[in-house]
This record gives sequence, structure tokens and C-alpha cells, in this order.
Amino acid sequence: MVRDELVRLRAGTAAEAARLAADLEALFAASRDSNADDEHDPEGTTIGFERAQLTALLAAARERIAEVDDALRRVDAGSYGVCERCGRPIAAERLAARPFARFCISCA
Repeated sequence: MVRDELVRLRAGTAAEAARLAADLEALFAASRDSNADDEHDPEGTTIGFERAQLTALLAAARERIAEVDDALRRVDAGSYGVCERCGRPIAAERLAARPFARFCISCA
């Protein structure tokens, strides 16, 4: 059951990462083909800002995938739900909110 939830979380995050990567590539392609001076355009956000925002969101999604992969390894090893610092169980509420948690509330 925990494994299935983690697999679903990973699949959703991987889909989000793929969408963000495609959006970022489209932004790069659009900016390559444009000679607009977006840095001085008074109308809305700049391409640089959008690029930075997409890059940060993509990095966060990739980090989440790595965290979920690590949690799946802990499930396989039988150490899922055990705090890596103090060795006590991680509260079910914490795991429900953050299924890839490595530490209990006290140690986090």
C-alpha cells in the first residue's frame, strides 16, 4: 500500500517534470527565434524571469523524484517509516503529509 502510493506520487511528479522540461525547452526555442528586448519591456514578466521560475520548478520536481526513489529503496530495505537519525518510528501523520520523510518531527 505504501509502495503503491509512492509509485503514484513518483509518476505524477515525473509527469510534472516532463511538462516543465517541455515548457522550458519551448521558452528557450521562442527566445532563440526572437530579438525582442524583454528586459526593458514594461508589459509583464521577462523571459529571464520565466526561465528562472521554470528552472527552479523543474529542479524541485527532480529533487522530489529523487526523494521518492529513496523512500522506495527504504520500503524495499524494510527501513521505511524509521527515522534515520534517532531510529524511532516516524509518526503516521507525518508520513501521510510527507510520504518520503526520512526523519521524525523531533529530528527534522
